[in-house]
Amino acid sequence: MEGAVYDLCQQALLDGATVLEHFGYSDEDAFSVGLTCGGSIDVLVTSVRRTDVFRTFLASVLAVAVSGKAAAAVRVADGPEELRGRGLLVLPDGSHQGGLGDHPDLQASAVAAACTALTTGRTATVVVGSPYSGASLTLLVEVRVPAPRMIVFGATDFAAALIPAGKLLGYHVTVCDARSVFSTTARFPAADEVVTDWPQRYLAGTQTDERTVLCVLTHEAKFDIPLLQLALRLPVAYVGAMGSRRTHTDRRRRLREAGLDEDELARLHSPIGMDLGARTPEETAVSIVAEIVALRYGGSGVPLRASGTPIHRKLLTPCPGDAAR
Repeated sequence: MEGAVYDLCQQALLDGATVLEHFGYSDEDAFSVGLTCGGSIDVLVTSVRRTDVFRTFLASVLAVAVSGKAAAAVRVADGPEELRGRGLLVLPDGSHQGGLGDHPDLQASAVAAACTALTTGRTATVVVGSPYSGASLTLLVEVRVPAPRMIVFGATDFAAALIPAGKLLGYHVTVCDARSVFSTTARFPAADEVVTDWPQRYLAGTQTDERTVLCVLTHEAKFDIPLLQLALRLPVAYVGAMGSRRTHTDRRRRLREAGLDEDELARLHSPIGMDLGARTPEETAVSIVAEIVALRYGGSGVPLRASGTPIHRKLLTPCPGDAAR
């Protein structure tokens, strides 16, 4: 496949034409062409010439990527030949650079699709109406966003074990605890941030989004209840809290008394983690990130040999640095 794409690129350098090529192999045919399994992929090849407007668009995309800021690059992947490959760079505030030709409705659809993708942090293809005779047109919306956040409340041994697991999944990990003697960088050198503050006060003042996961490991009602009262009303991806089943029952009672309704309480993953039989902090960390991944994809948590479901699934909640192609 790479050899075929190389040939397409060589041809694009000669004629300047943009082409969308589909490659697909069944499991039966895959081995004969050097693949370990079947699958399909669409490849968009666009030449970049010195005088081409696409060059300015691509330079803007690369500049934003290097800066580490959030942005979405929208390109026409499939549609009229004169539009195919054209691009638009969209920032989170809706401002944009580049263009998709003299079609304001198409441009507005592209900006809207980009803003949605930036909210979820997910690259995707989007089918929109074409300005030509009502035919559909496919946009590739490629998203680059900063790493999502994992905020771990409670400077405990379980937090120390969870940090590298969170980093492995691509999260920017913050540890927060009100007790300065415990919340030190010396105890948590792998964390991106270590904060000494009351958990609910820190959460109220820090930035979260739909990709943020909150892990409450304090296991202390005076910290947990005010914190969860706020956390369960935020539009975040995951809220989990450590504790025994008895603690969980008491926690739910206290949260009801604090004014939370059943829909809000249903968002709480407590006791935190999946049932792996974990005992050590490290094993518990694995169970927590397993639950986060399962929630992201709608996984059942049962062994694959017993599930009968597809191994790879579409995202249900945003994930770190996702770049579905």
